[in-house]
Formats: sequence, C-alpha cells, structure tokens
Amino acid sequence: MTNIPFIPSIIIATLLVLGGIVTLIGSLGLLRFNDFTGRIHATTLGNTLGALFILAASMMMSWHINDRVFLHEIIIVLFLFITSPVSAMLLMRSYTLRQERMESN
Repeated sequence: MTNIPFIPSIIIATLLVLGGIVTLIGSLGLLRFNDFTGRIHATTLGNTLGALFILAASMMMSWHINDRVFLHEIIIVLFLFITSPVSAMLLMRSYTLRQERMESN
C-alpha cells in the first residue's frame, strides 16, 4: 500500500466530494425543473462538470501513486466534452421540431 502525502489526499478528497455534489445537484435538476429545456440543461452541465471533478481526482491519485499514465481519464474527459453538448443539442433540436409540428397542426 502506498502512502499519499496529506495535502494531495485533501485535494483528491475535495475533488471527489465536489464531483459528487455537482453531479447530485445536476441530477436534482430533473426533479426541480418542469420543462424539458431546463431538465436537459441541468443534467448536461451538472453531470459533465461532476465527472470532470471525479476524473481530475483520479488523475491526481494515479499520478501520486505512480500507478499508470492517466491517458484513460483524459480520453474520458475529451469524450464527455465532445458527446455531451452534441447529444444535448440534438435532443433540443428534436424537441423544438416536435413543438413546431404540434403548433402547426
């Protein structure tokens, strides 16, 4: 078992807690907001930022224990930052097209 110095372990724990809180707040946006546009906004931003905090903690942990290169975390962050806005945009586009079709009928 490897020992991690005190200051990095505090930073890692803080990043993990922040990631959990931000993800929880983003997920609670599903309950709080009434319309689809608010719900998609809260979950997309909250979960992406929460995952970024958690992956930053994972990168810092793997750097301190010299376990492996944290390429996996960087790929996951890039994948989330590319796919999350694109999927939210496509969902919003389909929602607005559906609303326009319903209003025209």
